Amino acid sequence: MQKILIANRGEIAMRVMRTAKEMGIKTVAVFSEADRNMPFVRYADEAVCIGPALSSQSYLRAEKIIEAAIKTGAQGIHPGYGFLSENASFSKAVSDAGLIFIGPSAQSIEIMGSKIGAKQAAKKFNVPMVPGTEEPISDINEARRIANSIGYPILVKASAGGGGKGMRVVENDGEFEEQIRTAKSEALNAFGNDDVFIEKYVGAPRHIEIQLMGDQHGNYVYLFERECSIQRRHQKLVEEAPSSCLTPEIRKQMGECAIAVARSCNYYGAGTVEFLVDQDLSFYFLEMNTRLQVEHCVTEMITGIDLVKEQINVARGNKLSFTQDDLKITGHAIELRVCAEDPLNNFLPDTGRLEIYQPPKGPGVRVDDGYEEGMDIPIYYDPMIAKLIAYAATREEAIERLCRAIDEYYIKGIKTTLAFGKWAVRNEHFRSGNFDTKFIDKYYKPEYLITEDKEAEEVAALLAAYVWEKNKKQNSTATATLNGLSKWKMNRQ
Repeated sequence: MQKILIANRGEIAMRVMRTAKEMGIKTVAVFSEADRNMPFVRYADEAVCIGPALSSQSYLRAEKIIEAAIKTGAQGIHPGYGFLSENASFSKAVSDAGLIFIGPSAQSIEIMGSKIGAKQAAKKFNVPMVPGTEEPISDINEARRIANSIGYPILVKASAGGGGKGMRVVENDGEFEEQIRTAKSEALNAFGNDDVFIEKYVGAPRHIEIQLMGDQHGNYVYLFERECSIQRRHQKLVEEAPSSCLTPEIRKQMGECAIAVARSCNYYGAGTVEFLVDQDLSFYFLEMNTRLQVEHCVTEMITGIDLVKEQINVARGNKLSFTQDDLKITGHAIELRVCAEDPLNNFLPDTGRLEIYQPPKGPGVRVDDGYEEGMDIPIYYDPMIAKLIAYAATREEAIERLCRAIDEYYIKGIKTTLAFGKWAVRNEHFRSGNFDTKFIDKYYKPEYLITEDKEAEEVAALLAAYVWEKNKKQNSTATATLNGLSKWKMNRQ
């Protein structure tokens, strides 16, 4: 592959293009009319407009993307994450067009794209499962019987979806049917598929995922874990690697289970296997994401592996460039998703113009972003505008480095999750490692950020007053000195 098309936008498009440039590969950007002036469009060697702002008319139009690839002479397509990245039909259409899909096969995507299909495949390899149904619910009475045998509370989940859509916690038998109907309706609206299944609700789990890579020659490695328990509405906000709770033995067990899941569907490329981990560190298979993850950066920081480069090489048919024995954890990395959201108002998305946009710099700080100062944040896409990653030798140092970077990250014009991120990593439960997916529900209140804002304003006011007084004294001294100069000296100056 000498030229690839990136079927995505924003920071992930930039991320893929940068690695491609280092590999001597030309890049093609596809963009909507709303993204015409975005940095990723300018950065690419070529760019093709594929439609109006709405994703359904641009970034989700597989035929337009493939047409753009053929027209520009691209040999491969990298889907990034989101949009068509986990669409088996898109993967197949790319291959059918004689192009290389930089990701897994359509068959692997299809198997793992169904939560039920994924569980059935993984179960054959003795991967630990949360108790529940193995088939979509078709008989409400049979489902109720299973729910009663598992014991409440239970979780109803859409088979085809993610992001919390089609997901309902059922506390007792009395609300079972209503929650099933609600979940099926949500699933149908969101994914065009109303299949749902049920499983035991693990009340206070940690959400830990294993990054893996496989090639087309049957080689697999796991690149350790990421802790993803800081979430709101089942969407991650803070991720770190490694997790603060795993032992080396459990890490190895989870890694080997992740590889077993990959083997169950003949997977190749970069993938992530997600697990729920309870208070006893027992872990259960949750799902597999058949793409690059948003939080892949923290894995890159602790392993030194460029995951995008490996994706491209695997797609070329090369063997993995490293083995499991070559991998080790070095240091600690924490990522904050910088989203255009208001943490004072239930994290609702915010739009507006980036009047000022100044990302932080310095040692151990990485910013993957896709916007520039003066640009508008559109309403059409995901509200994440950047990823802020801090890396250091220890977890404690990484936390402090992230806080320093947040303080230096200056954004004006929109509300963001920066202040929340600083509060979260400085919270005693996070620092101690004693937290789970209910972290925000248990410990966060908007007024905590208001208090911090007021304190910051007071510090800023005191600093401003100090600077003003200092300048005033300096000006007085300069004036007195100037008044004391002779006319001869004044003329010389």
